[in-house]
Amino acid sequence: MRYVHLGSSPRIHPDAVVAPTAVISGDVTIDAGSQVLHGAVITAEGSPITIGRNVIVMENALIRASSVHPVHIGDHVLVGPMASISGAVVEDEVYLATGSRVVNGARVGKGSLVRTNAVVHLRTTLPAGTVVPLGWVAIGEPMRLLPAAEAEAIDPARRELDFPGFVFGLDGDAPDYMVQLTERYGSSLARHAADTPAD
Repeated sequence: MRYVHLGSSPRIHPDAVVAPTAVISGDVTIDAGSQVLHGAVITAEGSPITIGRNVIVMENALIRASSVHPVHIGDHVLVGPMASISGAVVEDEVYLATGSRVVNGARVGKGSLVRTNAVVHLRTTLPAGTVVPLGWVAIGEPMRLLPAAEAEAIDPARRELDFPGFVFGLDGDAPDYMVQLTERYGSSLARHAADTPAD
């Protein structure tokens, strides 16, 4: 299904193929030769999403732009099943394996491989050709690669990157953080009530 969101309709090249059960919403551009498979969701929540040529978005993948973080995916990229990209840049010839995550403000350099269940964290830049091992976390500037089991090393870097402030504009230490988050984010998402089918 294709939806008009905030007045913008998806623009899909005639040579691209989108499965009938995929959802494409808002200011999304998909270039020639790209394939979006069943169950994938590509939703522009106020900023654009551009997907290059010959990109494969596999089953149940999620690509989401926020109101302040657009998404750009270069050419010849494979986004694996259940992988997600939120408000990030993925350069050409990148492979994001099953269940991998690329978080707001991140940049994945050309020719990189993010293996199964690995994470490229907030505001982290992977240099070209980087391999993030299975289940590991790439975090910080300069980027460090850490196994998920090293939570004690990941947590200080994660706190320094300030996910609540960077993504939601909120103080994560505020006592009513979740109240603020759900009310503000819920209000933003409620704009989908006015969406209309574009097909």
